[in-house]
Parts: sequence; C-alpha cells; structure tokens
Amino acid sequence: MVAVMDTERKEAKETIIQLKKIGIRRTIMLTGDNQKVAEAIAKQVGITDAWGGLLPEQKVDAIKKLVTEENKVAMVGDGVNDAPAMAKSTVGIAMGAAGSDVALETADIALMGDKLNLLPFAIGLSRQAKDIIKQNLVISLGVVALLIPLTILGIASIGPAVIAHEGSTLVVVFNALRLLAYKT
Repeated sequence: MVAVMDTERKEAKETIIQLKKIGIRRTIMLTGDNQKVAEAIAKQVGITDAWGGLLPEQKVDAIKKLVTEENKVAMVGDGVNDAPAMAKSTVGIAMGAAGSDVALETADIALMGDKLNLLPFAIGLSRQAKDIIKQNLVISLGVVALLIPLTILGIASIGPAVIAHEGSTLVVVFNALRLLAYKT
C-alpha cells in the first residue's frame, strides 16, 4: 500500500501569522483533498477553517456563501480548479509562477513568484494605496473647490490660482510616491 498526502508550504504558517497581524480574522482552506487531510494541514499552519472534498463548483458555492456572510472575500489559488471561485470572490489572487494560465487570467492580483509570504505585503500595500488615493482626492478636489470660488469672486486672480492648482498636483504626485517606500 502506498499513501500520499499533501503537505503545507513551508512559508504558510508564518504567512497566516502575518495575515492575523494585519487584521485578517478568518482564513479558510477550500480544497479537493480529503477533509481529514485538510483539517490536519489547517491545524499545522493555523488556518481557522478547512473545507475539504470540494469540487470546483462547490468551491464557487462556498465563495458565494462567504461573500454573503463576510461581505469581502479574497480567494488565493493557483490552479484551473480555483479559477471559477476566484472569479466569484471580491478579490482573486493567483500564485504567479505556480499558477495556471486560467488562474492568472481570472485573478485580480497575481503574486509573481511562488511565494505565499508575499500575500500580507500585497494586502498591506493595497490598503496603503487605497488610503493614499483617498488623501489625493481630498487634496486635489479641496484645492479646486477652494480656488473656483476665490477666482470667481475676484479674491484670487487666474495666475496664482493656476500656480496653486499645479502645486497641488505636485503634492498629489509626491504623496503617491510614498508607496515606493512601503514596507510591511
């Protein structure tokens, strides 16, 4: 008799720890593997739930259910079997180097390289980018909202208003450049 069992990725446990540190409170493994194998791996790496024995369409149903329960669901996958579920998730994340072409095409984000530990970095970077986009919208729209009435009322002439507007554009660009220095 020959027995074969999937093993966890060596960086999986540390990745789950990092995800919890950044506020991900629930992690679920959806797998076609046997439920007992799924539970064993989940326990080893710290995944909160393991749903085993799932076919691709059952993974899609699971994601649909999670979206209604949790509102926002990210699905990380690398194979053809994961692609339909990634398409139904709020954010689909493909494991780049190990991923199938279908998974890479379906995903919203592709982690280049087969490094699961890039996941917390990608989530943190996307959150930082979202915050910076909001800041930039407030800055740019705020300056415009201030300059239009000042110019119409004659308090500011058009020349200084244009200079102030262009200056705000530079502030927005430099604010966005902070993403280049992002570290987890």
